Amino acid sequence: MSEKIVILHTNDLHSHLERWPKIRRFLVNQRKSALREGVTTLTFDVGDALDREHDLTEASQGQANVALMNQIEYDGVTIGNNEGLGLNHEDLNQLYEDANFPVLLGNITDAQTGEIPLWAHSYEIITTPGGHHIGVIGLTASFELTYPLMGWTPEMAESALRRILGELTGKTDYNILLSHLGLPTDRYLADRFEHLNLILGAHTHHHLPKGEWRNHTLLAAAGRYGEHIGQIGLELNHGKILGAWAETVTTDNLPTLPKDAAEINEYQQQGINFLKKQKVGYLEQPYQRDLKAPRRLIDLGLAALMERTDTDLAMLSTGMFLTDLPAGEINQEMLHTMLPHAVHPMRTQLSGRDVIRLMQEVQKNRNYLLGGPVHGMGFRGKKWGEIVWAGLTLTADGNVLVHNEPINLTKKYIIGSLDHYLFFPFFPTLEIAGNNQMLYDTVFREDFAQYIRNHFPN
Repeated sequence: MSEKIVILHTNDLHSHLERWPKIRRFLVNQRKSALREGVTTLTFDVGDALDREHDLTEASQGQANVALMNQIEYDGVTIGNNEGLGLNHEDLNQLYEDANFPVLLGNITDAQTGEIPLWAHSYEIITTPGGHHIGVIGLTASFELTYPLMGWTPEMAESALRRILGELTGKTDYNILLSHLGLPTDRYLADRFEHLNLILGAHTHHHLPKGEWRNHTLLAAAGRYGEHIGQIGLELNHGKILGAWAETVTTDNLPTLPKDAAEINEYQQQGINFLKKQKVGYLEQPYQRDLKAPRRLIDLGLAALMERTDTDLAMLSTGMFLTDLPAGEINQEMLHTMLPHAVHPMRTQLSGRDVIRLMQEVQKNRNYLLGGPVHGMGFRGKKWGEIVWAGLTLTADGNVLVHNEPINLTKKYIIGSLDHYLFFPFFPTLEIAGNNQMLYDTVFREDFAQYIRNHFPN
């Protein structure tokens, strides 16, 4: 007899816990319904389940998210860049200590040991009640510039997949890839690996309402932020695939229960209360985002950035700050609300000639950036705003002054900034001419907090 299998999947939730009660209810109910009908059910998550923008995630370093995921009893998850790069090495090593599900990650190793981290496996082979062997592989986007800064060594997806599929040869009837790699990479892999039967996708937030076939591989993905939940229908018979289909369910269209709002609010309030208890410092006067204010918030940010990067020059955009800072006691919740971004400090060495070109690029793009929306690359605000410099001045006639002295075209200067600026195309000089050192053991919010502790103690 053939075996019917239902595969449920989530991806890129990014701590959008306002949809969690509906997602949990749907996944649990679908599994119960399938069990009554004698249908095998498997449930997977494809990474970026957490995002430190949410207060509870920030307060627990993601462990609260794992506790919620335990409610589902996933059959396997992989990590996204928000887990792998949003948490430092130690916090990621602790993230899954209490997980009741396997973490599948075949292309990241610990730089010290050269081995897959203790909390992960390259793959799992799941034996279904019907006796079929399902191989499940987890791969994440291999950011070669940044993972080594966190103590991890990434491997390119294609080489990792070739190696793992080789290990699975003759052991599985059907192979699933949990791919936090993005849709272009998913298509590329599907075109090249005939023994890859299903790719559950993520990372590029793509939504495939009915899936997509590439050769013999079915691609599926459920968008972002829990807006959709994915379902795959599969029928196998003695290792042969009789049929497969994909669809997604719109989460907001699922029934709402009266208790949902209180549960969602509790997630937020738990995080807020925890962060409020963490005191940082005391400000005698308020600091504001307005560049004409008597005490400008951007100046505190520039000072914090220069202290962290150990330089006397810096660039910072006003859009990084989402709120003002009041006078009085400052706590972590205030700073998290003000700077929710997953961006890191960076030191860039440039010649004087290249500093001039960088400032000209900023000036050229200024009108767009003042109101231009920004998405991704760790940014959690809305608009870029104005670039403000510390120690550098671009005069009306196009000359550049360094601490009020004419710039030396051949001298090397070090500028403190954010990795965020390197990843966007507005300032090519940073990538082309800059000697960039990204400092990934902290995010800018943490550096700002340390500056307040150092200079404005309670």
